[in-house]
Amino acid sequence: MITTLSDALAERGYDQLTDVQEAVTAPELTEADLLVSAQTGSGKTVGFGLAIAPTLLGDDARFGPPAAPLALVVAPTRELAMQVQRELEWLYGKAGGRIVSCIGGMDARQERRALERGAHVVVGTPGRLRDHITRGALDLADIRAVVLDEADEMLDLGFREDLEFMLGEAPEDRRTLMFSATVSPLIAKLAQQFQREAVRVSTISGKTQHADIAYQAVQVAQRDAEHAIINLLRFHDAPNAIVFANTRATVARLTARLANRGLSVVSLSGELSQDERSHALQALRDGRAKVCVATDVAARGIDLPNLELVIHADLPQNTEALLHRSGRTGRAGRKGISALIVPDKLSKKAERLLKWAKIEAEWTHAPGPDEILARDEARLLSDPVWETAATDQDSAFAAKLLAEYGAEKVAAACLRFFRAGLSAPEELNVVEARAPREDRAAFGPSAWFSLSIGQDKGAEARWLLPLLLRVGNLDKAQIGRIRVQGTETFVELAEAVAEDFLGRLGPDGLLENDVFGRRLDGEPAGINQPPAHRQRPSQPHRKSPGSDRGDKPRREKPRGEDRDKPRAPRPDNGEKPAKAPWKARSDDAPAKAPRPDRPERKDFDKPRGPKAFGKSDGKPTGKREGKPYGKNDGKPFAKSDGKPSGKPGGKPFAKSDGKPFAGKGGKPGGKPAGNAGKPKPANAKDTSVRMDRPGGGKTKGKPVNRGGDSPLRRSPKGNR
Repeated sequence: MITTLSDALAERGYDQLTDVQEAVTAPELTEADLLVSAQTGSGKTVGFGLAIAPTLLGDDARFGPPAAPLALVVAPTRELAMQVQRELEWLYGKAGGRIVSCIGGMDARQERRALERGAHVVVGTPGRLRDHITRGALDLADIRAVVLDEADEMLDLGFREDLEFMLGEAPEDRRTLMFSATVSPLIAKLAQQFQREAVRVSTISGKTQHADIAYQAVQVAQRDAEHAIINLLRFHDAPNAIVFANTRATVARLTARLANRGLSVVSLSGELSQDERSHALQALRDGRAKVCVATDVAARGIDLPNLELVIHADLPQNTEALLHRSGRTGRAGRKGISALIVPDKLSKKAERLLKWAKIEAEWTHAPGPDEILARDEARLLSDPVWETAATDQDSAFAAKLLAEYGAEKVAAACLRFFRAGLSAPEELNVVEARAPREDRAAFGPSAWFSLSIGQDKGAEARWLLPLLLRVGNLDKAQIGRIRVQGTETFVELAEAVAEDFLGRLGPDGLLENDVFGRRLDGEPAGINQPPAHRQRPSQPHRKSPGSDRGDKPRREKPRGEDRDKPRAPRPDNGEKPAKAPWKARSDDAPAKAPRPDRPERKDFDKPRGPKAFGKSDGKPTGKREGKPYGKNDGKPFAKSDGKPSGKPGGKPFAKSDGKPFAGKGGKPGGKPAGNAGKPKPANAKDTSVRMDRPGGGKTKGKPVNRGGDSPLRRSPKGNR
């Protein structure tokens, strides 16, 4: 191994390499392309850093001046890329290596300036790296090694085209190292396309996943799920803990809930900017925050040295998500706990998830208030502060406290001060913890009985079972299958209790209320078939609406009497035949009787003149008095400029200086200046007179009122 790298490992406390690190640094694999499968937290970052070091440095112990990059490391997420950058910086620090990151969400201008100053290794996410390559800021001409970290995750996130683009831009004689938790067909195809006879390296065969992680399945009631999370955090009081949720909304809700309970919490999700995510992780490393609520975006790449507890607030979607979430703890030989919050309705899903992941979990319940308070007392007693020597000031003040309050009150106050900054535990509904359901063992030797009741009388196993337990003095474990048939029910009992049950039936076999039982010689035929209510009766094949009708004649619709009458021929121009005109009322038809509540109009046939409304002062009243509007002795309307306003009268308009009236400023005042003794000209805006459309003759027997050049319209008030 290169001396500068071995010195860096020694400073970090590496006494020996992990399995994956030893495998990838084997001397025979120095120039080979590698396809590596290793579990999360096994030291892969340091492993591929050691693996590519001979390719980058050769026989030298230090790098030359930074120029075009020699290695490219691609990671799926921002957090993982930043983690890789930090690991390679201390690993290559003594060798003078310069590591530059190109991560989405960061300032691209600063990254371009850093690339211009030169780099030995470039670490980044696929999208940002491709952007720098297309813009000419990142030159891959001198690349000697390309590392794809978490290649399976990058393919799942849709970065296949970006990876193919970058691998195509790199020189063909480079080394390509792919690290993946699982080797899927897509990974194998990518390796076959861009690697040269890659050597497969696997360090997870024959070894259980995450041997340093204790898995727990915490059963809770549905409404107590968030309370259980609070109690778990209080009970374990880990230096760092992560709570995983499936959605951003759940992350926001849990973050607010935990913050309200006094816990130092940060959130991590895809909706946050890169600066916010970096500050959240730094707060966890500095100890300013102890709990991180995150989505699966944080399941890869986060490496917190004091992370001891992982809580799955929502069950993971698949086994890979479960392993990657849990892999945040129990890293590099440290112990950790992975707790799954399992509501009652999701217990079966949790069993299948753990079974497929080949994980043995302890089924338990969330700690209650008494357990949490007892753990607080134990922490207080084991706190290192008790071993610290007291100063003279401390001793003097302690003597003062003892003299004034006594030892018992001082101790009680000490406990209260200790719990003052802690959240109160939650009361939970008691849920009986159980082990995962196993396959039911064979019932053993049995005897069959027939009951004289079936589906015809509404028999159901849910009320037959209590009847058998009560009358036969049986235990539930002594009753096997219950099969309800059409007219009878078959019941399987253990052979040991068959004779006793038969004796309790009596000579006539009466069980209860006309239900009789008898013992059968053997197992009834067809007992293993599904119950009758679950069997689907066979139905003949139904033909589609458009299928062949065969020889069946089509039913004719009834025809009306007028269907046989000849229709009128259409005109040659294609227009519809004109309808027959309305027949005029004959003179012999009886006249319509007048309504008794309305007086008879005697002057109906008399021509109606255009009478106007108004009082003697010219103001309209809405009543018909037969007097014209206006004051100014019948002179016509006018405007202040003398121009005609479009109102009838036929004479020019003038101002109001002794001439036809007008409003203020010479504007028309809106009052007609009807002439005395003369009928008022018809006006389209005058609704006091019944009018008809121009040139329409008579409508409903009423004369047409014509006047002036203005268009006429029907009055909305109707005839008067």
